[in-house]
Amino acid sequence: MFDFVRQHNKIMQFLLFLLIFPSFVLFGIDGYNRSREKGNTVATVDGYEITQAEWDNAHRAQVDRMRNAMPTMDVKLFDTPEAKYSTLERLVRDRLLQTAATSLRLGASDQRLANELQQNPSIAALRRADGTLDMERYRQLLSSQGMSPEMFEAQVRADLASRQVMAGVGTSSFVSSALADVTLNAFYEQRQVQVARFAPSDYVTQIRPTDADIEAYYKAHTDIFQSAERADVEYVVLDLASIQKGIVVPEAELKTYYEQNMARLANLEERRASHILINADKAAPAAERDKARAKAQELLAAVQQSPDKFAELARKNSQDTGSAAKGGDLDFFARGAMVKPFEEAVYALKKGEISGVVETEFGFHIIRLTDIKQPKQKSFEEMRPSLEADVRRQLAQRKFAEAAEQFTNMVYEQSDSLKPVADRLKLEVQNANGLTRDAAAGTSPLTNPKLLAAIFSADSVEKKRNTEAVELAPNQLAAARITQYSPARTLPLEEVKTRVQAQVVAQQAAERARAEGVAKLAEWKVAPDTAKLPAAIVVSREQKQQQPSALVEAALRAGVQTLPAWVGVDLGASGYAVVKVEKIVPRDEAAAQNRNRERDQYAQWWASAEGLAYYSLLKEKFKAEIKIPRL
Repeated sequence: MFDFVRQHNKIMQFLLFLLIFPSFVLFGIDGYNRSREKGNTVATVDGYEITQAEWDNAHRAQVDRMRNAMPTMDVKLFDTPEAKYSTLERLVRDRLLQTAATSLRLGASDQRLANELQQNPSIAALRRADGTLDMERYRQLLSSQGMSPEMFEAQVRADLASRQVMAGVGTSSFVSSALADVTLNAFYEQRQVQVARFAPSDYVTQIRPTDADIEAYYKAHTDIFQSAERADVEYVVLDLASIQKGIVVPEAELKTYYEQNMARLANLEERRASHILINADKAAPAAERDKARAKAQELLAAVQQSPDKFAELARKNSQDTGSAAKGGDLDFFARGAMVKPFEEAVYALKKGEISGVVETEFGFHIIRLTDIKQPKQKSFEEMRPSLEADVRRQLAQRKFAEAAEQFTNMVYEQSDSLKPVADRLKLEVQNANGLTRDAAAGTSPLTNPKLLAAIFSADSVEKKRNTEAVELAPNQLAAARITQYSPARTLPLEEVKTRVQAQVVAQQAAERARAEGVAKLAEWKVAPDTAKLPAAIVVSREQKQQQPSALVEAALRAGVQTLPAWVGVDLGASGYAVVKVEKIVPRDEAAAQNRNRERDQYAQWWASAEGLAYYSLLKEKFKAEIKIPRL
């Protein structure tokens, strides 16, 4: 089918025009776009459909938030099926809780909304010295996120309503101390045991596998004696760096950029100041603040009378422990480093001048401007390298979308080679040999799961065509092509005979250990006095004493109506164990002291279980369904 399309491009273009044009006439371009962009339904909640596009956008937004929060983190960690599925589950949960909140008529009052906004640290940072909100900066902050204040506040209000759906379950959960103690005592119970281990390693020297044994094992397990499929590939990567290489910045554009950004490119003016601070918390009573202000006024009078004694007065009276020892010196700082009232006072002074009493959220300041460091404007020639890098980066960003479209089209239309797209976009064709499906993690594009899946797809393997353009990361595309393919194959017995023999020996030794353990268990149950066991140990789920988890669980689950109790534990490839349970050991005093903490933890577990049960009930009630299977 794809061969026909490639070989009859013009015919297919004409047919597609005849098919598509009537749809535009009948439904309109907007209707067509809406139908195309909606995408497949990946989940439903109470009849509402969550589409593939909505899922993709939500995951992209989540990755962007993580990148902004932790710029040095590799975002490829989130480009996994598991991470994407978690995003889908969150979308379903959010929609389900919104639906439940609406059904239960839950909402958030204006006062509750105001309290929530006041606790938001990003918004708190926008408050002026008098406590009022800087609405202009508030709008700018939300605008940068594509929202208006009304949209943001509606979103917060909806979120508050959704929280109430589950909050009732959490706050009403209750577990009695008696029930908690019964459960916790059983879970943390300690038992004194003696353990006899029958390890396969003790029987290895007794095993002499025959050629028939080796051949039979090989034939029964050919799947584990295979060489992985491998491919030699060539690939190209399109990213901002590759586009920048081909960009020549015109001299005129460079100079224009310099002239338009002179103020931004100049070093910021810095000022050095000293201060005397009298602490007064903003929330302190008025009488206390008045007392602090009066103290500051007295110090101001003393400073004005003897300006040369400013440092001495600061050392004796300033309550800023960080600067008092240095005579109040705050060193050089630029705009934005200090709270606004302090900054405005400093930048209003001339060198050597002393301010009046300045009130901030920290208290009352007396400020002296000690020095001014004027910015130095670098010349065009001095700035040329960084200017050229900035402009080239901006031009590359603008050209990337166009280049990405060319890249995507060319690797598909000229699918038998990557050279045409590399020549057109001035990219380097790179090579890699011996690539496998489970390539080790790293920074190479060939470790990307999506690109690996495309490389080893049937079309790529069988016809050695270019893969589709795969997005590795924002502003980074790649395509690859197999040049040589070696399919997976079962290795001949001659090549793997040593490995097969080792497997047979391990298997037969484990069987021998298991048989010996089962026989001893039966013998010791009948004649306990004949058992020769190591010293007793006390085991619990907290203190396993280096014993396998399966052994500890078996010891704790053994019936203790009659003691001692005997238990056999099959440890698989690790052999077999016989456990003699001698007695139940009371928990020590240290454990008893932790009882309240354990009860609280158990109550949290119980509340979490009730919350999950209630959430499952909501999913059933509002018919929440994820249509994509979990990997």
